[in-house]
Order: sequence, then structure tokens, then C-alpha cells
Amino acid sequence: MSCSLARHLRHVRHLSTAAAAAAAASTAAASASASSSSSSISVSRAKSILRSEFDPDRALEIYSSVSKHYTSPLASRYAQDLTVKRLAKSRRFADIETLIESHKNDPKITQEPYLSTLIRSYGIAGMFQHALRTFNQMEELGTPRSSISFNALLSACNQSKLFDQVPKFFEEIPKRYGILPDKISYGILVKSYCESGLSDKAISMLKEMEEKGVEITAVTFTTILDALYKQGQSDRAEKVWHEMAKKGCLDVGAYNVKIMFAHGGDPENVKALIDEMSNAGLKPDTISYNYLMTSYCKSGMMDEAKKVYAELEETGCHPNAATFRTLIYYLCRSGDFETGYKVFKQSAFRRKIPDFGTLRHLVEGLVQKKKTKEAKGLIRTVKKNFPANFLNVWRKLEEDLGLAGVDSSPAADDVQEATS
Repeated sequence: MSCSLARHLRHVRHLSTAAAAAAAASTAAASASASSSSSSISVSRAKSILRSEFDPDRALEIYSSVSKHYTSPLASRYAQDLTVKRLAKSRRFADIETLIESHKNDPKITQEPYLSTLIRSYGIAGMFQHALRTFNQMEELGTPRSSISFNALLSACNQSKLFDQVPKFFEEIPKRYGILPDKISYGILVKSYCESGLSDKAISMLKEMEEKGVEITAVTFTTILDALYKQGQSDRAEKVWHEMAKKGCLDVGAYNVKIMFAHGGDPENVKALIDEMSNAGLKPDTISYNYLMTSYCKSGMMDEAKKVYAELEETGCHPNAATFRTLIYYLCRSGDFETGYKVFKQSAFRRKIPDFGTLRHLVEGLVQKKKTKEAKGLIRTVKKNFPANFLNVWRKLEEDLGLAGVDSSPAADDVQEATS
């Protein structure tokens, strides 16, 4: 029996029997509490761990250990979504089905918001037929239908990249079940048109929404704004922008879309938009500052880019994975591998380690600069934070760079930052 098949069967067993599920919960709790004296894991702690846990088996154990303790669908959705994403990335679709189907035995399945999280999770995994089947089982499960589950199904369709199917379901399902589409339903429909390149159709829905008295949200406007900019229709995008301003719909998300399409040019234009946002009483977020940092990087203004990064905490924001990925990439391009390694250690400390494509340049640069110890420290940290199936490329890189047999004893500060 192959290792992957054995692992799959092990998870099927531990999800299909109460005793095995309890064992998984015990294992996860013990593992997750290695750094504390507690023998259990809290919901908030589980979500924190899942955000940076890339091993699908480990993610599944953590989720199994706490999923029964969630008191609301909203509390469970985030952890469930993260777990499904990890499994989907490893193409563990059978495990996803077993996980989600097991929740249909929960007494909460008669609550529409709870069932809707299952539909949503199938969508995240790109398993739309499973999402549709769950929606069609609602009578059998004793769950009422409304726009909540309808919207979950439409979202699952979009998440499964079946954009051309959304208008069909939007037309058919309300007639079949007497559901009245709401502002969220229309927003999902608009997104499907935008993703299909049908911006004219998306804009026409705004008129229909107004005629039917359905609120046009900032999210819906921003979806269209983003699509128009992507299609190079900046003049039409500006018209939508002015309409949003007139209706009081300009928010941080809308500004970030506008900044995104300005950040490839003059950094001062990006900075001006961030200042405009602040003057309008809106608080720029990490995404806003990431675009400013990127614009400086693209313009070769690395000192300014590093300053944006260094002052990020002072603005009340925190660096995310994109912050570290972007800065390390451009530091490597400019030949500043030592600073790149320092930023890498900070990314490891926050458990937001960039991808192989980014870090490969850093390792190669460190080796070129005779920083073998740092190169080995980086690879060692990556190996500690990613599952075995992610590490083949790293082993090959070690061999190619002649690092496989080099002493990898870490410096004290490396251990503290890389494993915190």
C-alpha cells in the first residue's frame, strides 16, 4: 500500500468513526499545545495556526480537534475554508468530500447558515457538482432555503470558475424555489459577468438593481471598477468612480483597486492616492502600502521601498505574505541579499514564508556572496515549515548549489526568529 493511499484511508477512518475522530482531536490538541501547558486548543488559536499551516494532514488534524466546539457557522467557516484550501492544493478531493459530508450528520445541518458553509467549502475546492448536490439535498436534510444558501451556491459556481453558469442559476433557482435575489446575489452575478469579460452586461445589472430597489453595494461597484481597469477601459472606470463618489460608496477596497492600476507608474501617484484616502477619513491598509512599496521597487527606489516596509507597523498595519514576497524579490534583483535574508527571517517569524520561486533567488545570491551558513539556515527553516511533498525542489536546489553536505548548525538568533 502506498504512503498516500494509507494516509487517505487513515483520514477516512478517523473522520467516519467517533472514536477515531476523538483520537485525531487528541493528537491535534497535544501537537498544537507543544508550546504551552494546556492540553486543548482554542478556536482562535486553531485559526491562527491554520493560517500558516501548509501540511494538509496537520491542518486536518487541527480542524478536527476543534470543529465540534464552534458555536456559530461564522466561527467555523474560516477554519473550515483554510483546511479545505490546504487539502485542495494537495489535490486531496476525496478527503475534502469525507470531511464535508461528515458535517451533514451534525444536528446543526437544519440551520441554513451552517449548511451554506458546506456549499461554500465545496466551491473553494472547485467541486461545484458536490456543492449543487448539497443544495439539492436541503429538503431531505430538513433545511430551509433562502437567499443565504442561494448566494452560497452562486459563490461556489464563481469559485469553481464556472462563470457562464451563474446567470443560468440566477434565473432558474429563484423561480423554482420562490427565492428573492438580494444585493449579495446581484453582486455575485455581476462578478460572474466581469470574470467572463462581459463588463457591459455587468453595468446593465446596475440599472436593473436600481429599478428593483436593490442596493448597489461598494463591493459590486468595485468589482466593475476592477474589471474596467483590467480591460484597459480607464475612461469608463473613472465614470464608475465618480458614480461611486456621488453615492458615497468609495471605501478602502475601491481605492486599492485604483492604486493597483497606478502602482506600475510614478510612485508619487500612488502616494497621492494614499494621501487622498487618508484625507477622506479612510485608513490605508497593508494592501495600500504594499502597492506603494512595489511602485518604489519597480522604479528602482529601494531605500524608499525599505522605508515603507520599516514604517508599516507605525501605520497600524502588519506585513502580509505579499509584503515579504515582493520586497525579497526586488532586494534580490538589486543584489542586496543580506537585507533579503533579514527580511526572510522576519517572514519566518511571522510564519509568512514566501514561495520557492522567490526564495530560490535569495539562496542562490547568498551562495554567490559566500553566505553559505545563511543559505543553509534559510533552507532549514523552509523544511521545518512545509510538508515533505513541497520539499523536493528544495532538496534538488541544495544539491545543485553544493549545500547538501555543508554543516547547517544554526546561529542562536536564526533559531529564535525562524522557529518562533
